[in-house]
Amino acid sequence: MADVIRVLIVDDHQVVRRGLRTFLEVQDDIEVVGEAADGAAGVERAEELRPDVVLMDVKMPGTDGVEALGRLSELGNPARVLVVTSFTERRTVIPALRAGAAGYVHKDIDPEALAGAIRAVHAGHVLLQPEVAGALLAQAPGGSGGRAGSLTDREREVLALIARGRSNREIARALVLSEKTVKTHVSNILMKLDLADRTQAALWAVRHGVSDENRP
Repeated sequence: MADVIRVLIVDDHQVVRRGLRTFLEVQDDIEVVGEAADGAAGVERAEELRPDVVLMDVKMPGTDGVEALGRLSELGNPARVLVVTSFTERRTVIPALRAGAAGYVHKDIDPEALAGAIRAVHAGHVLLQPEVAGALLAQAPGGSGGRAGSLTDREREVLALIARGRSNREIARALVLSEKTVKTHVSNILMKLDLADRTQAALWAVRHGVSDENRP
């Protein structure tokens, strides 16, 4: 059972929770360990159950998904959060990603694709459906493609690992660097490409093919 992904479902609609549970329970490598009907309860359950992945709606009464994401981050909860929602507008997508969501998909996603998304975020990847990625890229400053040549070889290596969802600690371990050095590289990358955060950097890397460089 060590390889089973433990999932918590947070959604204010009982029919949605029931549907997700019904589908996920037939997956050999996914186990639904609990449910919650709002963000506050979701945070409590995540702290109690320590799931690997949380499926989180964004728009919920009381504590919404973005606020819940922030609380989980403040608490240092290690769960990877995959937002599953009907809202894919920029004003909804961007705050959720900046609050720490590891992925963002629409509720009409194919069930098998959802299972794949859960596995992907659990493996440490940043996962966005195409329309969601497009919304975030539209928010990023334009014209940074020509600045790719300003990146050093080491910065390109760091950027490729950012695109694969790796933390600074994981990048430091992979490249045999200190975390402080990695942090400096990340800051330089954002400055050179005129990007706001790691999520935009990851999307930029995918868009410009950097994410596939030096892949084992």
